[in-house]
Amino acid sequence: MPDFNDNRTSLMRVRLGRAHECLESASREIAAGAYKEAANRSYYCMFHSIRAVLALDGVDFRKHSGVIADFNQRYIKTGIFPKEFSKTIRNAFEVRNDSDYDDYYVISKEEVAQQIRNAESFLEAVEKYVVSIQDEHNWT
Repeated sequence: MPDFNDNRTSLMRVRLGRAHECLESASREIAAGAYKEAANRSYYCMFHSIRAVLALDGVDFRKHSGVIADFNQRYIKTGIFPKEFSKTIRNAFEVRNDSDYDDYYVISKEEVAQQIRNAESFLEAVEKYVVSIQDEHNWT
């Protein structure tokens, strides 16, 4: 029977894979001039990155706001990740909502490009953290 840690690391890997897919999609969308879609995908890169970290804790939430709030509590307020990540994910969440639901919302190429860079930095930091946790606990 698989160990609980194996289940958590497996789920973490699946979620990081989704984050990478979303980041790649964001890059394709911005290149195609689909800025709202690129904003959506860059947000989901960060969202799946957060859920990958939370998988290692064995927690998940039904709502995006719950995922983000728990990440902020466990990882931002404790200094594991930089404070600016809280603002980054909150901004990305708001842009994603506006892009998806506001028919008149307009986002510039420059704004989306910054959001994609933020998603890249976010994913990179999460991957570094995950590697350090795996090393610390001898997870494979």
